[in-house]
Amino acid sequence: MNIGRTVQQTRTSGKGYRFAIVVSRFNLSITKKLLDGAVDCLKRHGVKKEDMRIFPCPGAFELPQVANVLCASGSWDAVICLGAVIRGETPHFEYVSSEAARGIQKVSLWHSLPVMFGVLTTDTKQQALARAGGKHGNKGWDAALAALEMAHLFEGLRKRRRSASKK
Repeated sequence: MNIGRTVQQTRTSGKGYRFAIVVSRFNLSITKKLLDGAVDCLKRHGVKKEDMRIFPCPGAFELPQVANVLCASGSWDAVICLGAVIRGETPHFEYVSSEAARGIQKVSLWHSLPVMFGVLTTDTKQQALARAGGKHGNKGWDAALAALEMAHLFEGLRKRRRSASKK
């Protein structure tokens, strides 16, 4: 089995899938660019406007809380979490970034649903801007593309599980 498939070989059509995007309002000048990248990616891959919904929340720390409620609703094929945590002069950065990452991962495991980590954790605003549509691409786009791939993968896994249980 070739696990080194390219993006072009991976099924990434969004037709028929539903995506929730949770975006932090903190560092809005950056998270808005991440959101624009994610929405553009989904649209370019065939996701209809009515099959995606944006849920703003105060900050990165709150992303897992919102994602948890969305996953519990059973309405989405994947949830994309977008945020930006920029290092400051206090340990606050470590707490927020660690708990956002840990919480998003836990929500995904609890609900067996793709919950994508599109949270920038950078030392400076310039580094964040470079990853939100600058010279390092747009990590919002990347998170959305990963969500598309994971939605397909999870659908295939569910079909295999149903097929195996019928035997």
